[in-house]
Amino acid sequence: MTILIDENLPRKLADHLQGHECRTVVECGWSGKKNGELLALADRHFDVLLTLDKNLPFQQDLGPLRIAVLILRVRSSRIQDLLPLIPECLAALETIRPGQVLRVGSRL
Repeated sequence: MTILIDENLPRKLADHLQGHECRTVVECGWSGKKNGELLALADRHFDVLLTLDKNLPFQQDLGPLRIAVLILRVRSSRIQDLLPLIPECLAALETIRPGQVLRVGSRL
């Protein structure tokens, strides 16, 4: 699966998503893009957008897109806070479908 890691997450997260091809928004040259534009660009190249942006599904019309969105619910974007979510992320990546929004982690 090809995963785009949003700029609100550390690049090191990709090292823990074994079996998946990961790139960051920064690596793609898409830093600073608004969510709508970012999703349109990512939809052509990626299967999943990995983000902390819990409001994204409410702010954007994901209906016409095939990219799935995996939202991490966690205290902070520090890698030590994210690592406990890796098993749940990997499990979600096994089941997520195009256009679907899934959330992993505790409710905050």
